[in-house]
Amino acid sequence: MNRRTLTDALKSISVFALLALAAPACKKDGATTGAPAADEILIGEVGSLTGGEATFGKSTHNGIELALKQVNGAGGVKGKKLRLLTLDDQGKPEEAATTVTKLITQDKVTAILGEVASSRSLAMAPIAQSYKVPMITPSSTNPRVTAVGNYIFRVCFIDPFQGAVMAKFAANTLKVTKVAILRDVKNDYSVGLANFFTETFKKAGGEIVADQSYSAGDVDFKSQLTSIKGKNPQAIFVPGYYTEVGLVARQARELGIKVPLMGGDGWDSEKLTEIGGDALNGSFFSNHYSPDDMSPQVQKFIADYKSVFNTIPDGLAAMGYDAAMVLVDAMKRANSFSGEDIRQAIADTKNYQGVTGVITINENRDAVKSAVVIEVKTKKFVFKEKINPS
Repeated sequence: MNRRTLTDALKSISVFALLALAAPACKKDGATTGAPAADEILIGEVGSLTGGEATFGKSTHNGIELALKQVNGAGGVKGKKLRLLTLDDQGKPEEAATTVTKLITQDKVTAILGEVASSRSLAMAPIAQSYKVPMITPSSTNPRVTAVGNYIFRVCFIDPFQGAVMAKFAANTLKVTKVAILRDVKNDYSVGLANFFTETFKKAGGEIVADQSYSAGDVDFKSQLTSIKGKNPQAIFVPGYYTEVGLVARQARELGIKVPLMGGDGWDSEKLTEIGGDALNGSFFSNHYSPDDMSPQVQKFIADYKSVFNTIPDGLAAMGYDAAMVLVDAMKRANSFSGEDIRQAIADTKNYQGVTGVITINENRDAVKSAVVIEVKTKKFVFKEKINPS
């Protein structure tokens, strides 16, 4: 082992040790770590409670917490209460891998909920798979996540569907034929979604007139946007996360670009309009649910969520809630609390009525479900239309 390798190894050990010591402070439910009591089941959660995408992690955690609180209030699962252990990965894939390892090897959790972002789920999934611990991601949409193995599931739609939804929306609803793309090249989610959008839009007869890129953390997009402006697109597809998207919108309008911006569920955060302001008016993104849905189940979820967190839940909160409830439903049906039995019960999930729609887990461990298109109007997210799987 050379000096650099030894140094890196010591750093990794130090990070792991510090994380283990700090774990109780990272949790939201006040529970302590350690083996479960005889009358409880430990559920692990990994999320971005801090960092550039903290609203994703916080909203998802709130949804999970609400679900498990309701389940415990109704008696738990087969006479056992559920205890949630939540660790913060700071929005970093390497931290996601470290925290999921701790939850599995030290805390001995029965199942894992998380992560939200595909890049971080891809860092976690091989670990959960190797230890045969069922993992459900609420909203990682990259197809490669569940392809890792038979213990990895999701309750959200996948990017081929989401990309197709927005491509069809562009062609059929917006009636545009020329679109530019601005993608985050360091983000598996953004790259995949851009590719699937391109494929479907071209099949519909559309043309991609420009395909520019940036990297997460960038703050200046004027060079890419100037190049895009010169191609005269009728819309721009920006499949990134809310922090960069908000800045892109502001800079696009400053350059005189007036065409609609489009994106995916990575836009879903109250921070989007805080950053982008009125520059986002008339823009559209695909999402998992809309608070405008007047179904009794959705409205009850919103009322329950508001009573605890004093705000209207976003799509990430709804996905966290559904991920937890799909896990609970599977645990109730499983022959035992073993990883294999829970895994099989999750795989057998059919027509589960979730807040974000009817969820059926297919042979690839993906959820087959509908998507909604949201329009941004005066800093509000307004339901535009619903698109079902073909």
